[in-house]
Amino acid sequence: MIELPPHRLPAAPGWFTAGAPGPASLHEHVTATGVGAWWGDHALRPRAVAVSCAGRVLLSGDPGSVTPAFLAPFAHSHVEAPVRFLPVLGVAFDRVIPVERMVYVHRESVAPPRLPRGVTVRRLESHDAPALAALSPDGAWIHASWGGPAGLAGSGHAWGAVDRGGRLAAVACGYFVGTAYEDIAVLTLPERRREHLASACVTSLCADITARGRTASWSCGRDNRPSRLLAWNSGFRLHREYVRYATGNAAARPQRASRVIV
Repeated sequence: MIELPPHRLPAAPGWFTAGAPGPASLHEHVTATGVGAWWGDHALRPRAVAVSCAGRVLLSGDPGSVTPAFLAPFAHSHVEAPVRFLPVLGVAFDRVIPVERMVYVHRESVAPPRLPRGVTVRRLESHDAPALAALSPDGAWIHASWGGPAGLAGSGHAWGAVDRGGRLAAVACGYFVGTAYEDIAVLTLPERRREHLASACVTSLCADITARGRTASWSCGRDNRPSRLLAWNSGFRLHREYVRYATGNAAARPQRASRVIV
C-alpha cells in the first residue's frame, strides 16, 4: 500500500470508529503522535486504508481494491479487520491465525496497594528515558507505540515503579491514546513480580487518565489469565470480545511506492 500523510488523508465517512476503547483507538494515536503510518491503495482517492503502529494494523474499506503485494508490508503483524478482508489476507500471507481478544473498560476505582520499601510510583519524565532503554530486549515493546524510550518518557502518559537506584521495576502507560479512551499496557520485570508493582502503576495511571477527562481501557488475549485478573482487580470490566489476525510471511514481494507528500 502507499503511505499517506495523515494531515491529507482524504475525507471519507467511517474509515474507523472515533472514540472507541481498546486498540480501535490506534488510528487516533497515530494521527496525534505521528508514530506509525497511514496507508491507502491510492494516493488521492483510496478505497481501502490501513493504519499501523507497533506491529498492530487496522484495515478498512473495500478489500477488492487491494492485492496481496500491497498487504505485504503487514507481514508478522497483528491485524484487526472486518471479515470481508479475510480472503485477501489469506492469499497475502502464508498463514493467518485468528486470536481471540478481550477489551475491558475502567469502571471502578480501587485503592492503591502498599509498596515495598524503597520503591516509588511516579509519572515518568524525559530524564527516565535511559531507564526505559535499560529494560531487557523482551521489554522494548512497551515503548514501541511512542517511537522508543525517549518518546514514551517524554509523553506524560507513563507511570513507573522506581527503586532507590532509579531503576524501573514496572511500567504502565497509555499505549494507544485516543480522544476518549487510552488503551493501556503494563510491564513488570520478571524478578519483581508478586510485589503488586503493576497494580500500583495501573492505579496511578488510571487516576491520571480520569483527570484528563478520558477513560482507561485494557486489551489482552482471551487465554491470558494473569492479564485478565490484573485488569479485574484494577477496576476494569469486560466491554467486548473480538478477533484479530496474526499474519505470517508475505506470499508476494511488497509493491514498493514512495511516500506521498501532497
